[in-house]
Amino acid sequence: MPLFALLPQSLFKPAPFPISSIIMKAPARITFSLLFVVASLAINCPASAQETRPAAQPPASGTEQHKDSDKEIPVPPEKPVASHHELSLSGKTLKYTATAGTLIIRDEDDKPYGSIFYVSYTLDGVEARTRPVSFLYNGGPGSASLWLHMGSFSPVRIVTDSPNPTAGPPFKLVPNEYSLLDKTDLVFVDAPLTGYSRAVGKATPKDFTGVDQDLRAFDRFILRFLTVNQRWNSPKFLIGESYGTTRSAALADMLGNDGVQLNGVVLISSILNYNIRAGGYDALFVSNLPSYAAAAWYFNKIPNKPADIAAWVEQARAFASGPYAQALFAGHNLPAAQLDSVAKEVSRLTGLSVDYVKEANLRISPTRFRKEVLREDRKTLGRYDMRFEGVDLDAAGEAPTYDASDTGITGAFVASLHDYLERELKYETTDSYRPSANSIGQWDWKHRPTSGGPGMFGPGAEQAQPYVAADLASAIRKNPHLKVFSANGYFDLATPFFATEYDLSHMDLDPTLRGNVQFGYYPSGHMIYLNLDALRQLKDDLAGFIDKATK
Repeated sequence: MPLFALLPQSLFKPAPFPISSIIMKAPARITFSLLFVVASLAINCPASAQETRPAAQPPASGTEQHKDSDKEIPVPPEKPVASHHELSLSGKTLKYTATAGTLIIRDEDDKPYGSIFYVSYTLDGVEARTRPVSFLYNGGPGSASLWLHMGSFSPVRIVTDSPNPTAGPPFKLVPNEYSLLDKTDLVFVDAPLTGYSRAVGKATPKDFTGVDQDLRAFDRFILRFLTVNQRWNSPKFLIGESYGTTRSAALADMLGNDGVQLNGVVLISSILNYNIRAGGYDALFVSNLPSYAAAAWYFNKIPNKPADIAAWVEQARAFASGPYAQALFAGHNLPAAQLDSVAKEVSRLTGLSVDYVKEANLRISPTRFRKEVLREDRKTLGRYDMRFEGVDLDAAGEAPTYDASDTGITGAFVASLHDYLERELKYETTDSYRPSANSIGQWDWKHRPTSGGPGMFGPGAEQAQPYVAADLASAIRKNPHLKVFSANGYFDLATPFFATEYDLSHMDLDPTLRGNVQFGYYPSGHMIYLNLDALRQLKDDLAGFIDKATK
């Protein structure tokens, strides 16, 4: 999960999942395409609800540092602390080195301006030059990497009670049987101003709090890491979650322009086009509908529930991109008979009443759905993972008063990360670890890609909000060996899978390159790894992906 606001226990016990990890191409549908083109015209609208991780921490004082541009923050020494460990994985004992440390990044004038914290895991006794290395990070923007670090592919993971709220301390950190260490070395990177990463020298928060500012910092960190650790010849992967996918898509092109040829990019719970969130357009409602259908399936809110969630979701895709999109496009000119027909099908797919769907003019916002679908049970759904249930003070409101998928796990992740760094990795510092920089309110959303997409997104055209699928497409065209894996949770309402499918299927790739992009689907939410069955399948999928991308 994130610290952005991720994702308790239901009156209706969900039917057991068939593990679904379906590798497939995303469908392109004409009417849905038209809606997304219209939405993209809203590029000058302000971003709304971009945060993709819970922000349950007090403000970080570091975001206020350096208001006096003449005052310099001392540049700390690069401080690696190495420790040695073992992990039993697939019947083998892996000996590895964990290194917690910082690297200094420099600006265009070769002046130090950032100290970036990372934790790397490298397998002992192998040729480092040719062993794959993966850079992992969370999103926010402004989130540290503790979510991926403590929950996904590192040699350790936190045990949670998901999708129920996790019980209080002591929390349990266990060897991770789903680690990717058998396939790749791992480098977890805390974004500038988060974790132990800090501005130094004459840098200010503005040097980092923006789409392109953030990209430059990560680009320079990776270049520095490859040089310091002599990893230029290693196969290289980016693994980002949430806004980390926004970063990865653009970073793939930026690194390529710097001579870093990537083998693969893994997008976990993606958002590749912030323009879809602009108000006044219907693309967001279309992209959310299949996710609503998945939640209704999970909570047994549909009649004659099919056994296969994938087939059920495909019904919702077909309706959303066809009759539903056409109805929304008609607006108030929609004939009454068609309104009735569409409202009934929305009701069938989502578990909402026909009257409620009509009262909402067929347009159900995520907050309304999370409050309404279990209203008779006096429960709400999490945003980052709709499997999590919350209980509000009353059942009469329009929106949930909190996100159960955030409150249910945040304490466990934050506490475990602190304990692990200090007790196991022996990293000592007088600084405070910041799970979040709380910088989203100051974020500069403008993006100027080095290579652009069609029309207004052409090369060099500044975007008011990032549309980075074009950056990723550019990276693939320049490096036709670059592979992309898109991992999606069925129950993620922060970055719905249907929107990701749309963006990745509209990169205008040549037919010879379209097979470079693969999709995986899992019975989980934004933080796919909170469901252990999903984590097991995701590990298997990524292991195969890395093998193929390094051949």
